Amino acid sequence: MFRFLLASISLIFYTQTATATGENTYKQVCAVCHQSGVAGAPKVGDKAKWAPLIKEGQAQLTTHGYVGVRGMPAKGGKADLSVADFAASLVFMVNQSGGSWQNPDAKMLERINAEIIKRESTKKK
Repeated sequence: MFRFLLASISLIFYTQTATATGENTYKQVCAVCHQSGVAGAPKVGDKAKWAPLIKEGQAQLTTHGYVGVRGMPAKGGKADLSVADFAASLVFMVNQSGGSWQNPDAKMLERINAEIIKRESTKKK
């Protein structure tokens, strides 16, 4: 019983921390464009604009944003932004815009990192 309670508390803390990290990164980095729609960036909360992006899937959309896509600079313009923090901020934005994503676990981060490597290698050619 004690282990279950401890595990439950740890999960709640992790979830709150990951959500807070995603929201903080959004406020510090992403909101510059995604709050007002600068250069065609989909505004957070605009379900119609986000719907086709959400359909791309978490690994694909995270990769595109992380390496840069359309008018968006790589890592949202913050060169030292980690994949995990970028992914958490995207989860925050998606979930405010009609999606229901979870912060990526180790397996999802592996998929995202593999896609990043593949995409970056094709950009260099």
